[in-house]
Amino acid sequence: MAVDLHTHSTASDGSDTPTQLVGRAAEIGLSAVALTDHDTLEGIEEAATAAALTSIRLIPGVELSLEWSQGGMHLVVLFLGPGRGPLRDRLAELQTGRDERNQRMVELLNSLGVSIEYEEVLTEAGGGSVGRPHIAAVMARHGHVDDIAAAFDLWLGKGKPAYVGRRRLLPEEAIGLARMEGAVPILAHPHTMGIDTAEEMATTLRRLRAAGLVGLECHYPLYSPGERLEYVELARRFDLVPSGGSDYHGRYKIGIDLGFGKGDLMVPDSVLEELRPL
Repeated sequence: MAVDLHTHSTASDGSDTPTQLVGRAAEIGLSAVALTDHDTLEGIEEAATAAALTSIRLIPGVELSLEWSQGGMHLVVLFLGPGRGPLRDRLAELQTGRDERNQRMVELLNSLGVSIEYEEVLTEAGGGSVGRPHIAAVMARHGHVDDIAAAFDLWLGKGKPAYVGRRRLLPEEAIGLARMEGAVPILAHPHTMGIDTAEEMATTLRRLRAAGLVGLECHYPLYSPGERLEYVELARRFDLVPSGGSDYHGRYKIGIDLGFGKGDLMVPDSVLEELRPL
């Protein structure tokens, strides 16, 4: 059977509620699904309640955006236990910075002639953590852009007129916090890191492996079957577990389906045994 170890709900920047996401995972026959919202665990309790009514296994997780100058480095952290911990304490700080960044982006858009109200962005988020896709959806609704992708391409992407940076954890710091909680840190979609050479990738993976990195996201919707195999080989070379997931966001990422990505994704459930909590 298949699993999906990278998904998002309305607790951050997905369009499905945690209950809807778990229900959909059960409908399509996944054996397990990980809820990995950005910088928050707010959806986990609801997802766990929904999963208890099905045969599906819920993996509590989170996705962290890390400080990385060359591109985007993200860490998916799986098997987070209940209760407080050092990573959760830092997540609260990160969420405050995320909220401030989003308000500043809306202010910038208004100053640039793209008129939207932050209250409408909050409504779009449905009570969850606000993210750029929510801002993009409001922009599209008011005709400022054709769709969510265009909002990122023209306004909200890194280096674009309304982009605002925010405080992020350093890679070793994030990995260390995850390991302190007995959780499993996985380097997500490595193609986004802006690394151009095999030598530089090897150096980076050695550095992160030494810090406690456990897995590498190899099974990803944007990779061809050949690229997925290459990433699996890379993971094995550095003693990392080949993980994967759809990076599902519902209608905020058109064409990416839960569990199966663009239709050909399949993350075997044997991955879970290798990724078992430390």
